[in-house]
Amino acid sequence: MSRLGFLLACALSASLAASLGAQSLTDRFKEVRGPWEIQLDRGDATSVRRGVEALLGREGLTVNPSDYNDMHALTALRSMAARACVAEGSWEDAVVHLQKAQAAAEENLATAEPLLAKTRAEHEVKVREFRDAMDKQAPRLRELDEAPGLNQDQMKLRQQLRIFMDEQKAALAHTERALKDIDGILDRLRQTKASTTKAAADWKAFLEREKAEITEAGGTTRFVTAKVEQVKSDDARPRQERLAYARRLQKLDPANKDVTRLLNGLTGKEEEPAPKPAKKRKAKK
Repeated sequence: MSRLGFLLACALSASLAASLGAQSLTDRFKEVRGPWEIQLDRGDATSVRRGVEALLGREGLTVNPSDYNDMHALTALRSMAARACVAEGSWEDAVVHLQKAQAAAEENLATAEPLLAKTRAEHEVKVREFRDAMDKQAPRLRELDEAPGLNQDQMKLRQQLRIFMDEQKAALAHTERALKDIDGILDRLRQTKASTTKAAADWKAFLEREKAEITEAGGTTRFVTAKVEQVKSDDARPRQERLAYARRLQKLDPANKDVTRLLNGLTGKEEEPAPKPAKKRKAKK
């Protein structure tokens, strides 16, 4: 059993027993995360969004709030859904997902902190017990190690004490590692709460600035027309950034042909030829 598995067994034995044999959301996310990252790198944001939202719809609603691993996976899924929404130009939906990620992260930390604090306190008691037990037996073992000409009973006792000390040292080392794991888990949950809070606030503010710029430009059409020229000329930026913003502009003004041409260029799609006018039939005499 891994150290993390040991902590889960201590803190969440009841919930784990109930879900024995079932694949967790954490496991499912580990399976699909890599392929989704590749798809996002290729610019296939819509497929990723469909996949993430489908997984959230199937399994995200049944996550046990006391399972901090699955709650952490839920937060990560919401954040990935937001990334996919940003990449496809759906910024409003991205903000919704980020706010839900923030809420999940806050709930996870609020639930896990007292639970892990209790587990940590239990482990600290064990650490003191292991050390006290070794301190109590160390003088006797040292006395036997230093004594010359031990009889059979004394040699047997010395061997028993050595085994006891080795067991206590192993248990102490295991428990101290568990304490470090608990601290690491709490640090990760706190960092996730901070990062999701910041991301949700930043994108909400970004969306509000965009609305203000649209008003200042005199409407969506003028705003998009000006921005598309900026994206065309800013070819020093990574392709994925330009593609994501071009898709945003298309969401704002789907009829803008300059945006369509820009997207076609960024995705390597050939423009469809303009339809030929229908030939006029000669009137019969």
